[in-house]
Amino acid sequence: MTGPLKDETVLVIGRGGGIARAVVVAARDAGARVVAAGRDRQALADAYAGEPGIGTETVDLTDDASIAALGERLGSVDHVVSTASARARGRLGDLERDAVRRSFDTKVIGPLMLAKHLGPRIAEGGSFTLFSGVAAVKIAAGTLAVAITNGAADVLARSLALEMAPVRVNAISPGVIDTGAWDALGEQGKADYFADIGARNPARRIGTTDDIANAALFAMTSTFLTGVTLRIDGGEPLT
Repeated sequence: MTGPLKDETVLVIGRGGGIARAVVVAARDAGARVVAAGRDRQALADAYAGEPGIGTETVDLTDDASIAALGERLGSVDHVVSTASARARGRLGDLERDAVRRSFDTKVIGPLMLAKHLGPRIAEGGSFTLFSGVAAVKIAAGTLAVAITNGAADVLARSLALEMAPVRVNAISPGVIDTGAWDALGEQGKADYFADIGARNPARRIGTTDDIANAALFAMTSTFLTGVTLRIDGGEPLT
């Protein structure tokens, strides 16, 4: 398969659906050999069954030994993308320490350790992409823990861009994206929320997983881009 990632190996960490899946498929369609990794390898294998060019692996970003073992199994890679997250939603009085710790452990400390163990295995011209989110720049009641986690991820990307140079390191900050992450609102609640956000943001729509996958491809293939957070949010922070 030809494309901007032809013959390169891309590791994508996350679930078998939503944004992670969109990034996996987009990288594969751009010519890459893709490894999808997460805690439940069987679930990933089922999710990508019948998809050529996509392999699966096991990794737990809260376990350094698991990360190091993944690096040993993979050998070398060209690009690493970490989409993993564990949200700790709620107002201050409702937040529990374990949930906040899990949020940081998955989205900040996990990628930090991923960079430590896999950074030396990233080939010349390669990249490391992590995820933050719009809550870091659009502060709202009820998203305190999400905001500080995403803000830390933004700082992590800039810091790693110096520490890991010449490997390029960037973050992607999605706005409201149409994924299963909002299913807890219920069908009508989700529709109402999407309609409200889509009516107010300058893009006048909700984001898609393809919007984010395209940003991930840009981060992987733009060789003069590093230390940047790509805000793919429809201009939501402006409202």
